[in-house]
Amino acid sequence: MNKEINWAVIGTGVIANEMAAGLQKIGKKLYGVANRTYEKGVAYGRKYGVEKIYEHIDEVFDDPNVDVIYLTTPHNTHYGFIKKALESGKHVLAEKSITLNSGELEELANLAKNRNLVLAEAMTIWHMPLYKKLWQIVESGSLGKVQMITVNFGSFKEYNMENRFFNRSLAGGALLDIGVYALSIVRSFMSAAPDKIVSQWKPAPTGVDEQATILLQNPDSQMATVALTMHSKQPKRAMISLEKGYIEIMEFPRADKAVITDAVSGEKTEVLAGKTADALVYEMEDMETAIRNGDEQLMKLDYSRDVMSIMTLLRKQWGLRYPEEEQLI
Repeated sequence: MNKEINWAVIGTGVIANEMAAGLQKIGKKLYGVANRTYEKGVAYGRKYGVEKIYEHIDEVFDDPNVDVIYLTTPHNTHYGFIKKALESGKHVLAEKSITLNSGELEELANLAKNRNLVLAEAMTIWHMPLYKKLWQIVESGSLGKVQMITVNFGSFKEYNMENRFFNRSLAGGALLDIGVYALSIVRSFMSAAPDKIVSQWKPAPTGVDEQATILLQNPDSQMATVALTMHSKQPKRAMISLEKGYIEIMEFPRADKAVITDAVSGEKTEVLAGKTADALVYEMEDMETAIRNGDEQLMKLDYSRDVMSIMTLLRKQWGLRYPEEEQLI
């Protein structure tokens, strides 16, 4: 594809605003916006000079001028919107979590493959320059083998059971909202997907997961521990422990700095790359490259599938299902 790639967005919330601003940073203008409430779509369109404002969401799928759709709506709407988009010949970049469960994701991944379309999760970790640099360092072998990964992610959310964080009807809970980031970090530094997974969890009054601790191990004996909470503050910290040192990443996922500590000397080395404020820019630039070059591997959907498999298994163990799910696959 050599022509200009036209982006449309579904939703007008915080991420949709960041997305439009991100396009402006790279000298592009958002082509179209669709939203459940038309009036909000109009206000958003005026703010960013959007060419096309759809009165009904389904109109975005029928517009031949739309090449790629950025999906920013709640998790439980993703499957239906992504399926319509792919069936209409649109590439899709969907906010995390990309679907509710592995059954949905596998179906959509196969549909995208059959239609020669790029389907991807807007997972910051796959695209920030810092992580790409750290993966190169780890893959070089200079620090030895990854042995253990420790990830903490916690935020304090008030007990408002109507908002998306705790609302079962909006696919709320810690795992799909913040756990997906923690597990994505784990997967990206592991040589293979975990095949041994155990956990403990605490439900919120609505029945969704408020807090969890997860232990993982893969066939190469690499291990990880993940601690998540939606009702208690934790540092957003990841530590990758290798044979010859350890890497600390603070304030992930939108991190631009890491510190490597030598295991013998204790010497610390800072690794700097990218800008936190440009997180969505990196995602969209990689998406356009993948579309133009037919290189869907750049978007790391296979990693997203591994993470979704872990989350599906965990919720199955917990007996946690959302209204849209008749069964977990």
